[in-house]
Amino acid sequence: MIFYFSGCGNSRHIAETLSNKLNDTLVFIPEAARNNHYNYTLAEGELLGFVFPVYSWAPPRLVLDFVKQLQLSPKPEYVYFACTCGDECGQTEKIFRKALQEKDWGLSACFSLQMPETYIAMGSFKLDTEENARKKIVAADTTLTQALPRLLNREHFSEVHVGGFAWLKSHLINSGFNKYATDDRKYHATEKCIGCGKCVEVCPLKNITLEDGHPKWNGHCTMCMACYHYCPTNAIQYGKETEGKGQYYFGMI
Repeated sequence: MIFYFSGCGNSRHIAETLSNKLNDTLVFIPEAARNNHYNYTLAEGELLGFVFPVYSWAPPRLVLDFVKQLQLSPKPEYVYFACTCGDECGQTEKIFRKALQEKDWGLSACFSLQMPETYIAMGSFKLDTEENARKKIVAADTTLTQALPRLLNREHFSEVHVGGFAWLKSHLINSGFNKYATDDRKYHATEKCIGCGKCVEVCPLKNITLEDGHPKWNGHCTMCMACYHYCPTNAIQYGKETEGKGQYYFGMI
């Protein structure tokens, strides 16, 4: 069984590939949480996987909240996670391992995959060039192909790209991100908006509604930026931070 979260499709691609190759069931974390579905039964010896993007050098808060409430029977024997990141993961492994330990579950394996950048809601953050994005996807698929037999063989390994100043990034900066940078009040639609509702459709948290043909954000945002990237007319902006920065979602290149 694989529990996953994805906004712009990078982690969904990883989760779907793992699901197809391992013949495992996929569970979309936001949908399960909306339905208050936290109780699951594992088959004997079934692998338990988690796939998610790294947000500000840590697992997304919604993923950690889900793990906290997750109930599995029987106790999982082999647990792994795969995380996607634009560059570094900080102490993602340590944070996720601690969340599992609080459930009395062990972490058997973990690995990270660099994928095209999606977070551009701050001035210095930009998308990868199309060439670099393609290179990242190819490299990630290679890493994933190499990891699959290791998961099937139930190997224990840790291959997460930590990077420098990991504690500072994963705790101090991440705390600020969760407190201040997930505020959706700076999102707005420009005159380019055609009222198509694509933003409503792609928001994983169902945080967006249409009012008078224009999107309204309702204060429950994880800053995945799917609404911005999937907008067919690039009408959605986050303050002035995203102006002229282009768009990316998995499958568009």
